[in-house]
Amino acid sequence: MDDYEILEVLLCAFIPQVDVRPIAKTMVDRFGTVSAALAAAPERLKEIAGIGGTTAACIRATHLLMQRAAGDAVRDRPVISSWAALLNYVKLALRHEKNEQARLIYLDRKNKLIDDEIIGRGTVDHAPVDPRDVARRALELSASAIILVHNHPSGDPTPTRTDIDLTREIERALAPLEIKVHDHLVVGASETISMKAKGLI
Repeated sequence: MDDYEILEVLLCAFIPQVDVRPIAKTMVDRFGTVSAALAAAPERLKEIAGIGGTTAACIRATHLLMQRAAGDAVRDRPVISSWAALLNYVKLALRHEKNEQARLIYLDRKNKLIDDEIIGRGTVDHAPVDPRDVARRALELSASAIILVHNHPSGDPTPTRTDIDLTREIERALAPLEIKVHDHLVVGASETISMKAKGLI
């Protein structure tokens, strides 16, 4: 099935007794991919003829369900040993965000997920993160390790000098607390880069 045909099946449930093929094709043309269409803000979806508030909300809920399902593959198992599932989870959560968003994944001593929290929202090229807030929250959750995650809305996941410097600041803040920084993942449009794999941390 083509992308628009899969989307058409979904839209049939939300918009009964209407030919939804033109709507599905318009969504893919407008946003570029099915995943981008599902991740689109309801206000943008309602700009398409045939999509009202209820349908836009249902499409958004479908995207959120996909994120939750991806999260289920990470919970209750060591994150380090289910790396592909983690990458899929962060990609679904962040690659279509229009502004930078910084998240922290907190891990226990067995590298199992304690929590995943947004710690900064910003502009198209910056999300403020305070290393002291990272340390405080890690202590509150009794975390033994963290993984930093943020997106580059430009689509290019290449870590910037600011990304590298921030990671090192957070490492210095957590070192006296014996909390490890396992990695810093940068999510782009089609790729997620591990700063650890690149030798940057």
